[in-house]
Amino acid sequence: MNPVLLWIIAGSVLCFTEAVFPVAFVALMMGISAIAVALIALVIPSFGLQVTLWLLFSTLLIIVSRRFMPVRSTKLKQNDAIAGETLTAIEPGQTGRVLYEGNSWRAECEDQEITIAPSQKVYVVGRKGNTLIVYPILD
Repeated sequence: MNPVLLWIIAGSVLCFTEAVFPVAFVALMMGISAIAVALIALVIPSFGLQVTLWLLFSTLLIIVSRRFMPVRSTKLKQNDAIAGETLTAIEPGQTGRVLYEGNSWRAECEDQEITIAPSQKVYVVGRKGNTLIVYPILD
């Protein structure tokens, strides 16, 4: 099989794959690289060198394309509701229950020396797993 035709077919399949199964432009960049190598294969007959150029072009295009992709934030977005209300007392160093965003959550006080009474308004200042870290709202 002609190497030029092989690279064009490989590039087309990779570009089509990106259209069907989006993978952050990786397959598209590899397809574009394969098509570029098809053009180079007209001049350079060494298949080993063509593969090396394809790998190099693919890597460079993927790195360059990442600069134009929006960065995904792994940080959780802050909810509008940052206040809750205790359902049970939260003793120093212990956990209790807090009503937050309409659900009952396990909670502990950020200050390990404060007791929070039931039905007291609290700020939600953090989270450890499924336990909210709260601080009382002082009126």
